[in-house]
Amino acid sequence: MKKIFIAILALSLFSNLGCKKFLEQSPDQRTQLNSVEKVSELLTSAYPEANYIAFTELSSDNAEDKGPGIGDEEREMVFPYYWKDNDNYTNDTPTNYWNASYTAIASANAALEAISKAPDQTAYLPYKGEALVARAYAHFMLVTLFAKTYEAGASNDSPGIPYVTEPEKVVVGKYSRGTVASVYAAIEKDLLEGLPLLKNTAYKVAKYHFTISAGNAFAARFFLFKKEYDKVIQYASAVSPGNSFANILRPWNTRYNTYTLDEMYLYFTQASEPSTLLLIETPSSWARTYTPRYGYGQTINNEVFTTNVTGAIWAYKSAYYGQPHYSMLKWKEYFVKTSPNATIGDPYTILPVLTADETLLNRAEAYASKGQNSLALQDLNTYASTRILNYNATTHAVTLAKIAAFYGTTDPKAGLIATILDFKKKEFTQEGLRWFDILRYKLPVTHRVYAANGSFTTIELTAEDPRKLFQLPSQVALSGISLNPR
Repeated sequence: MKKIFIAILALSLFSNLGCKKFLEQSPDQRTQLNSVEKVSELLTSAYPEANYIAFTELSSDNAEDKGPGIGDEEREMVFPYYWKDNDNYTNDTPTNYWNASYTAIASANAALEAISKAPDQTAYLPYKGEALVARAYAHFMLVTLFAKTYEAGASNDSPGIPYVTEPEKVVVGKYSRGTVASVYAAIEKDLLEGLPLLKNTAYKVAKYHFTISAGNAFAARFFLFKKEYDKVIQYASAVSPGNSFANILRPWNTRYNTYTLDEMYLYFTQASEPSTLLLIETPSSWARTYTPRYGYGQTINNEVFTTNVTGAIWAYKSAYYGQPHYSMLKWKEYFVKTSPNATIGDPYTILPVLTADETLLNRAEAYASKGQNSLALQDLNTYASTRILNYNATTHAVTLAKIAAFYGTTDPKAGLIATILDFKKKEFTQEGLRWFDILRYKLPVTHRVYAANGSFTTIELTAEDPRKLFQLPSQVALSGISLNPR
């Protein structure tokens, strides 16, 4: 057992308590979690309020160097591109995400403890389900980003991350990293216990909570990492009963195609979007990062809009802020003032962390992996029908013959997987999800680094590179737990 610092959550959530003096307050607000309403309010903080996109996107092959003197070179954008450890605690860093995740876990644990003490738990059950699934999600994100990727059929005995199931009651607690296998087992236990308890009507703004659809989408992603494809299909299908995915995918070639640039910024992260399954508010500067040296530039933009396996062009939108700075028009900043009359505050970015679009492509991958090619093609064509400009079901159909010709392979499974990964790479540009596929398939990543004279060198993150594990925060090392190898 090792020591680890994990932030103790200050649960001062109840503004209706009035302006009492500090000494009149209970030192531990968890003792006041004595109603369903208070538990439900607490669970609004059971989601990691931190942005992983900057360090996952910039580490991936969805980023490029635009050249010396071209764009801003903030540490949060530079270090991930070079796969360097960033020990800053600022927003948009691995350390910030680690701390925010354990803060979210602390909220979930406090809620579960309060529910366990309730004389009658019936009314609490939807919130118990939410707390369990939220706890599973935060731990899943941590083990994905900070530990080796799960390998089906392997021992998975490499160090995991601390799986915390009890509320923090001391400043320094003792924890074990466990193994990747033990962490995955604990995630699955929480997930499967919590899913049947979820209830959509339990929330005022459902998209900020684990609804039934969001829970199933998370389960599909989790079991895709485990390569348990029947379960991926089961949970992904439950996101859209009746297999009506076409009605809830992002409408890139219809409604979105009519939007102005300002409208795209506004609508992409709206809770009203049918494709959005779970939103999380994060203190983050990501939405204001228009002109970084490293990121979405001319080369990546050209790749997004080139002809794909359908033979047509994607209907995505992008804008440039003086070439080669591009944006996919996905992020709108929300500036929150420190007080109503203040002139200072903090930037926020709202993240759609689970979507119907990812879920459909995850199911397509599961079908392809099981050799159910016609069903995989059906999902890919449903997806393409909402993405291709001037879509024609006959002309633009994704077929095995087109895949073989486009990717130069006679292996249907390999071709389908290549198509799915290619679709996802372009779909989730500037969303950080490409990193998840790089981890699952052990893909190498190469980055160019340009000199002032236009020449470049190439740096590489190999398939098994230890830098694919983001480094644990420095305070964890100080408390005795081992850092990831370098």
